[in-house]
Amino acid sequence: MFVVERLAAREILDSRGRPTVYAECYLEGGVSGSASVPSGASTGAAEAVELRDGDPRRYRGMGCRKAVGSILGELNDGLLGHAFDSQATFDMRLIALDASPAKSRLGANAILAVSLAFARAAAAANNEEFWQYFARMAGFAPSSLPRLTINLFSGGKHAGQQVAIQDVLIVPASSRSVDESLVMSCEIYQVAAEISLRRFGMRLLRADEGGMAPPFRSAEEMIETAIEAIETAGYCAGQDVALAIDVASSHFCSQQGYQLGDRLLTSRGMIDRLKTWVDSYPLVSIEDGLAEDDWENWPLLLSAIGSKALILGDDLLCTNEARINRAIKTSACNALLLKVNQVGTLTEGCRALQLARSAGWQVTVSVRSGETEDNWAADLAVGWAGDQFKNGSVTQSERLAKYNRLLAIEASTNLPTNVWPGNQIAEPVRS
Repeated sequence: MFVVERLAAREILDSRGRPTVYAECYLEGGVSGSASVPSGASTGAAEAVELRDGDPRRYRGMGCRKAVGSILGELNDGLLGHAFDSQATFDMRLIALDASPAKSRLGANAILAVSLAFARAAAAANNEEFWQYFARMAGFAPSSLPRLTINLFSGGKHAGQQVAIQDVLIVPASSRSVDESLVMSCEIYQVAAEISLRRFGMRLLRADEGGMAPPFRSAEEMIETAIEAIETAGYCAGQDVALAIDVASSHFCSQQGYQLGDRLLTSRGMIDRLKTWVDSYPLVSIEDGLAEDDWENWPLLLSAIGSKALILGDDLLCTNEARINRAIKTSACNALLLKVNQVGTLTEGCRALQLARSAGWQVTVSVRSGETEDNWAADLAVGWAGDQFKNGSVTQSERLAKYNRLLAIEASTNLPTNVWPGNQIAEPVRS
C-alpha cells in the first residue's frame, strides 16, 4: 500500500516557452516522485481539458497557476493520508475528485502531473525501473524497444503553415538498435539541413518538435526532399529508411472540403491523394489522413491503403476509449497514436492501449509539441510495448532527454528494436 503524505507543485515552462505543470508526490516512508507534463499545439476536440488561467497579462492567458492551485488545494486535501494499492485506485480517486466529464474543473494538466508523480514514487518504493512499473501496470513483458519515427520536416501548426500537412518523419527501418537508428537519423537530418540551405538559403531554423520548415511549395515537394536527404546520406529509401506523415487533416478541413495547397478536395479526393502518395513514396504510416469528425470516410481510407500503411488515429481517437471502440466497430483505422495527456491519467491511457491491442492494432506512443526535459515518455513507450515512438526530431533538449533515456534502457536490457515496417529489412547502405 502507498500512503500519500503530501503533494507539491509549481508552474514551469515547456519547450515553446509556455507554462505547464510540475508536480511532486511524497509517500509515507520518505519516498517521492516528480513529473512534468507536456501540452499539444495540434489538439483534438475530444481531448481532456487543460486548466489555464486566462489572464492576458501573464503568458497571454496561458498561465497554469490555477492548475497548480488544484494540486496544492483540492487534490492534496483529497489524497492526504489515503492509502492506495495500485495506480488504478489512485487514478480513480483523482477522477472522482475532479468529477467533470473532461477534467476541466481541476485541469487535466494538474491531474496527469499528479498521476505521473505518484507512479514515479510508487516505482521508487518498489525499487524498480520506471519502465518496469509501466510494464507491470499494463500486464506486459516487453520483448523489444519501439522503432523510432523521427521528425524531419514540419508544416501545419508545428511550423508556419507554409505546407498544410504537419510532419514528414523518417523511420530507420533497417537499424537493429536505438543507437543505430539515431546515427542514421542524425546523418539524414544534417543532410536535409544542407539541402535546405542550398535550395532555400535557409539556415537551420526549427519547428516546435525540432523539424525543419523550409518554404516548400507543396506537400509533395516536402516528401520528395525527405527522400532526397535519405539517399544523399547514403541510404536506400524504402529499405533502409521509410517515411511516415502526420497529415493533421482537421486543421485544413472545413465544410467546403480539404484545402490542400491550392486544391480544394472532397473526402474521396483526399483519400485518392493519400493513396497516390502511398503508391509513389515509401510511406508506411499515415496519421490523421482525414478530419477527426469525418467518421463515414475513415473506413474508406483504411480500405484504400490500410494494407500498405498504418492508418493512425490521433485527433480522431484522442486516446479515448469510446472513440477507439467506435473506430474498431466501424473499421476506421488500424493503429492508435497514444498520448496520455489527451485522456488525463495513466490508468485511462493504459485502458486505451489494451483496447487497441485487443483489436490487433499497432500502437505509436507519442509525445507533444510542447515538451519538457522530463523523460517519462521513453519509459512509457518501452513499458507499454509501443510498436513505435514518436518523439520529434534529433535536436533540442526536450527531445534528446527521451532518446538518451531509451539509450540507457537499451544498454541495461539489451532488448532489440521492434521489427517494423514489414519484414523486408536490408542492411544499411553506408555513405
